[in-house]
Amino acid sequence: MSNSVYQINKGINQSIEFKGLKAQYIWYLGAGVVLLMILFAVLYIIGLPSLICVGFISTAGSFLVFKIYRMSNTYGEHGMMKALAKKQIPKCIKVYSRAIFCKDVAVGR
Repeated sequence: MSNSVYQINKGINQSIEFKGLKAQYIWYLGAGVVLLMILFAVLYIIGLPSLICVGFISTAGSFLVFKIYRMSNTYGEHGMMKALAKKQIPKCIKVYSRAIFCKDVAVGR
């Protein structure tokens, strides 16, 4: 019996990561860059000087990159969805009627 050597792909079931950005944040950054390009075109067509357009877009782009990287590092792959879901959970549930505790009322008698 001879020994066989198998190569193991350790990337199976791992989330996509690109230069530190995880999962959906790659798409958020891509969408932000596309929106900034459209905004630059609109500002340039309106008639603003190109240096002002470039300055504004570069400032907004750097803010976008820093914000996306901060969210990626803070929340991770699924953390932002969990944080948004946690905000939707009510702090308390108020019941103003005892009907749910009464057997006859709950059945509809």
